[in-house]
Amino acid sequence: MATYLKNLSDYQRDRVPNGAKFRVGIVVSQWNDDITLGLLKGAEQTLLENGVEPDNIIIRFVPGTFELPLGAQMLLEADEEMDGVIAIGCVIQGETRHFDFVCEGATKGIMDVQLEYGVPVSFCVLTDNTKQQSIDRSGGKHGNKGVECAVACMQMIGLQKELEP
Repeated sequence: MATYLKNLSDYQRDRVPNGAKFRVGIVVSQWNDDITLGLLKGAEQTLLENGVEPDNIIIRFVPGTFELPLGAQMLLEADEEMDGVIAIGCVIQGETRHFDFVCEGATKGIMDVQLEYGVPVSFCVLTDNTKQQSIDRSGGKHGNKGVECAVACMQMIGLQKELEP
C-alpha cells in the first residue's frame, strides 16, 4: 500500500515555489463532506503557508465527485487569471459498480480539463475501500492528501511559469 506508515502531509518546503502571485481555485465535492472538508482545510492551509494570498484562493462547491471536472472548467472559464485548480472529492467503494463509473469519469474529466486549458488541475480525489481509509487520509493517521495535492498544484504552477516565454 502506497501510504502504509507514511504521512501524506510531510513535504519539503524548499521544493514548493512561493505562491505570492498565484491564483488558485479549489472545487470541492459536497458528497462525503465530512471527508472533503478536511481535505479542503489541508489544501487551503498549505496554499496560505506557501504564500498564496487569501483573496487569491477561490473555493466553490459541486454536488459530487462526478461534477468536479465541470466545476474546474467553470472556474477556469470564469477567471482567466486562475493559475491552477485543486479538485477535491471522495468516493468510497460500495456494493455496486457506481464507484467505478464515478472514479473513471472524474479521473478522465479532470485530466481532460487540465490538458484542454493548459492549466494544472490537481487530482485530490480519495478512492478508498472504506470510510476509515478516507478518514485516515483526510487529516488522520496518514496525514492529509489535501496538503499533498496543494503542493503538487503549486509545483506545477511554478513549472508552468518557469517555462513561459
